[in-house]
Amino acid sequence: MKSFIQISNLLVKRNKRDVLKIDSLTIKRGEILAVVGPNGAGKSTFLLALANLIQLTHGEIIFEGKNQNEWNELEYRRKIAFVFQDPLLIDMSVEENIALGLKFRGEKNFEPQIIKWSKAMGVESLLKRRAGQLSGGEAQRVSLARAFILNPDLLLMDEPFSAVDPQTRNQLLKDLSKVLSTEKRTTIFVTHNLKEAMQFGDRVAVIMDGELKQVGKPAELIQKPIHTQVKKFITSRK
Repeated sequence: MKSFIQISNLLVKRNKRDVLKIDSLTIKRGEILAVVGPNGAGKSTFLLALANLIQLTHGEIIFEGKNQNEWNELEYRRKIAFVFQDPLLIDMSVEENIALGLKFRGEKNFEPQIIKWSKAMGVESLLKRRAGQLSGGEAQRVSLARAFILNPDLLLMDEPFSAVDPQTRNQLLKDLSKVLSTEKRTTIFVTHNLKEAMQFGDRVAVIMDGELKQVGKPAELIQKPIHTQVKKFITSRK
């Protein structure tokens, strides 16, 4: 896998307070990076920085070999899809919600793509149903199909399954893992659930107190935590 994103000396401040610090991080193309840490640790800020939705105080993000600031804003945004904890569906049919991003882009003849991604996310039987009639798990599946149909180079996911029940979450994770193993889509997956991160990520990044503390394969983090904070965090959530 080739280097896809390179981050160096990154610092984000809010109200004169450091909210995110990353000295160095490389993300490879096709990699699934699970980002874990306590609430308020800086995980969502990390996603917003990658999406170029907040201003960096210092440092740089190199995306596909080019500094983030050198990209045309529209071109950059079209390379990224964001899936939030709240599906944020529009009051229209499932079919229309899935196609929404493509309509904004002015694309046409996307019915085959709707069929492909509705099947992949298990909502093909719900295409004519209104968004307001969906369960939480169904709505999040539609949100995922809406993201994948855009064919993003980078998929950002901010605790997308935390609002659904455990059984639904487990099935969603299985289905999403299956899609990603086929698509090889570079994915940054934020969660406060350590077990979820260990199961889902090729590597796991631990962010605590606004700082990237450690990155490694799941087994490496469990066996060789390099910070006392990381060790306590992992031990408390086993």
